[in-house]
Amino acid sequence: MFSKFDPRLSVIGLLCLFVATTTGCGGGANASATPSEPAEAGIPYKKFADAVHAVMMADRTVYASKVVTRLKKQEAPVEPSEYWEDEEHTIPLPAQMFRMGSELVFDNPEAGFTYALKSKWPLNEQNKPKSDLEVTALDFLAENPTENFYGEEELGGEKYFVAAYSDKAVAEACWSCHNDHPNRGDDYPEFVKDDVMGGVIVRVPMK
Repeated sequence: MFSKFDPRLSVIGLLCLFVATTTGCGGGANASATPSEPAEAGIPYKKFADAVHAVMMADRTVYASKVVTRLKKQEAPVEPSEYWEDEEHTIPLPAQMFRMGSELVFDNPEAGFTYALKSKWPLNEQNKPKSDLEVTALDFLAENPTENFYGEEELGGEKYFVAAYSDKAVAEACWSCHNDHPNRGDDYPEFVKDDVMGGVIVRVPMK
């Protein structure tokens, strides 16, 4: 049984509890265990992870479909680019926006969790799975695109609750960038809409 996460440890936790209870986010299959029921002073790790994932993916989907794809279709003078920091009139790609947000959360000791975008087919070495559980989770998501993966692992002497969610091609800007990228190898998949391109890994320290 999983332990509980106390939302009083984090302002973000309170926001996620609100999201989880008002929108009914979450669901999916549990690939490793069944989470415990809510405690009086906290919420289950699974519910917390599902809630923060719902928020971050909503933001990413809006950026990809309403900003990046819209600019490309309008042939605007501003365009998304992997090298946006060195080029004028460019904006970050959706995956880069997502990674920058994850870095801010990682550096925030009050956040109470971390997250990262990983892939079985990374174009960037930063997005390779870094642990055996991440490899297992990405394999599971590739074979079960409508389900989530949940488990526990120990890293550096610390125990973590780990949740993994399918990262799907939700906007043309996503799959076209990957399909045309110079880093892709001969065995790289040809992605289309709604294909699983990787996974979002959420980690919560278990107290």
